[in-house]
Amino acid sequence: MHPVLFQVGSLTIYTYGFFIATGAVLGGLFMWRQGKRRFGMTFDQANTLLLLLIAAGVVGGKVFIIFENPSFYFSHPLELFTKNGFVFYGSLLTAIPVMLWFFKKNKIPTLGMLDVMAMVTCIVHGFGRIGCFNAGCCYGKPTQSFLGVVFTDPACQAQPLNTPLHPTQLYEAGLIFLLLIVLVILDRNKKFDGQVFLIYLIIYAAGRSVLELFRGDLQRGFVVQNMVSNSQFISLIVIVAAIYFYVKSKRKGNFLLSNQNDNGR
Repeated sequence: MHPVLFQVGSLTIYTYGFFIATGAVLGGLFMWRQGKRRFGMTFDQANTLLLLLIAAGVVGGKVFIIFENPSFYFSHPLELFTKNGFVFYGSLLTAIPVMLWFFKKNKIPTLGMLDVMAMVTCIVHGFGRIGCFNAGCCYGKPTQSFLGVVFTDPACQAQPLNTPLHPTQLYEAGLIFLLLIVLVILDRNKKFDGQVFLIYLIIYAAGRSVLELFRGDLQRGFVVQNMVSNSQFISLIVIVAAIYFYVKSKRKGNFLLSNQNDNGR
């Protein structure tokens, strides 16, 4: 594809970075507008949270690279900073505690704001996967399907070049933007705060597990070699945890609703 968007003299703008930045800006604006409308979030609060999440995402995304090849990275820790890309689950799982801390510190309703952040995450992540497609990272297995995409630019990370590959980056971007639509609709009809965020975790993790079957970048790491990838293993944990909290929150919501109805009689 097009790993380099354009060059001006010695300045190189990479397509991956451009789409990540675009997603961050759009996601940040959405977060601020929704946070302000629902919970009175100020622009300074939104800006601070966005910067904290970017920092957390970078750190978590880099640290989780260790699981791709633990023995290598423990022996060569500096390689983490020279390797391109991030592990999404590392960024997400690092960002969640940062959000919880920030909402509590600023007295912003945690569960309600997490619902907003689920949609924000889809915006940033969806654009990020488009960037991945242009960079050739997170590439798919060779295929003879009409969906196959041929990468030819030696600067891209896809392997092998000049061979039709599953465009797993676009598959995932499609999943994420479709999920975003579902979350927006659900948000208007949700039964309890936190429902949108938990549904996001369940659907994304399930979809990611399926998409992993089409991935061809073996360096992403496996729990069971060539059978269960790191992301599939994390997805399973995320699904189980999200379902647990979903059932717990739903029961609590039904209990509160029942009490309200009894008090109104």
